[in-house]
Amino acid sequence: MTATPSSTAQSPVDEPTMPLPRAFINALDLASPIPAGDVSDTRSVGMPTDREELPVSVWATAQTSPAAQRKVRYVSESTAHPAKMLPAVAAHAIEHYTTPGELVLDPMCGIGTTLVEAIDLGRRAVGVEYEPHWSDIARANLRLARKRGHDHDGQVVRGDARQLETLLPAEYVGQVALVVTSPPYGPSVHGLVSTNRETGVDKVSKRHYRYGSALDRGNLANIGHHRLLAGFTRILTACARVMQPGGHVVITVRPWREHAELIDLPSQVIACGVAAGLIPVERCVALLARIADSELVAHGSFFQRDFIRKQREAGLPLHLIAHEDVLIFRAGCDGKTRRIEVRHENGAIGPGHWAA
Repeated sequence: MTATPSSTAQSPVDEPTMPLPRAFINALDLASPIPAGDVSDTRSVGMPTDREELPVSVWATAQTSPAAQRKVRYVSESTAHPAKMLPAVAAHAIEHYTTPGELVLDPMCGIGTTLVEAIDLGRRAVGVEYEPHWSDIARANLRLARKRGHDHDGQVVRGDARQLETLLPAEYVGQVALVVTSPPYGPSVHGLVSTNRETGVDKVSKRHYRYGSALDRGNLANIGHHRLLAGFTRILTACARVMQPGGHVVITVRPWREHAELIDLPSQVIACGVAAGLIPVERCVALLARIADSELVAHGSFFQRDFIRKQREAGLPLHLIAHEDVLIFRAGCDGKTRRIEVRHENGAIGPGHWAA
């Protein structure tokens, strides 16, 4: 959904232990989440087949601007994060898929948006964050929420979510009712505007557009597209192991363009979820634009608008992104593990993995 604009060292945890075959990822499309022959026995894990579509709904989550949603409720240092989840998106998911007192997890919690919205709604919350700076900001946001009187159980664990099962405190294992998270995005449309008029020449530059050091290969944002998918699959598999039976996983994600080619990341993330043993149950739309009387009013950043302008000048009729895909999965209800087997490009069944 779009809206027209209105004015080098490798870390051990970087190794993809659960690679997804390229054919399995590239063959996915919206109408057929799992192409015939790509996954063995899809009905045993509840996947739609025979071109059965997932239920869809639209979440009106941008009736106020992102800044207005965070005002007073988040510390000012939160602004610098390059890819903050919209608070209303997290709040909608938490209200819809949990009840007060249940536990919410974000394995890549950033500034702690999921955690803040969870304890504000009377839920317990735990998050994992790889970057030390953002984990400190997330803790500061939790402290601010407690000052508002929301003193529910909430904490941030510093570490790599691919090691979730060893990082998560033992009392939370098997208790997670909902996971709300998002994979990291690249720096192309993130960042804040800096201007320098001291020399008499206006110069616009970008700052705060990376999650951390670009040289840190342990950060999923720095390891390339297919290795990102493998790492995210590993995280989802770990999430499935710590969830209560029948719990939900909500992932916000959007496509992006690479050399003018659209990368359908949402469908690829569906593949990651299935490979992790999760059951897709919904594919929804979270609006990033306000619903007005006759149009959507986008809340696009300066750099998003600048990117669209340059692409149009180059002859590509692009529009501002006005929504994120919201993918909803369910954990298995039987409490047992099962083996997911994936067919490789030559048609052979390759090694799968165990998932909750």
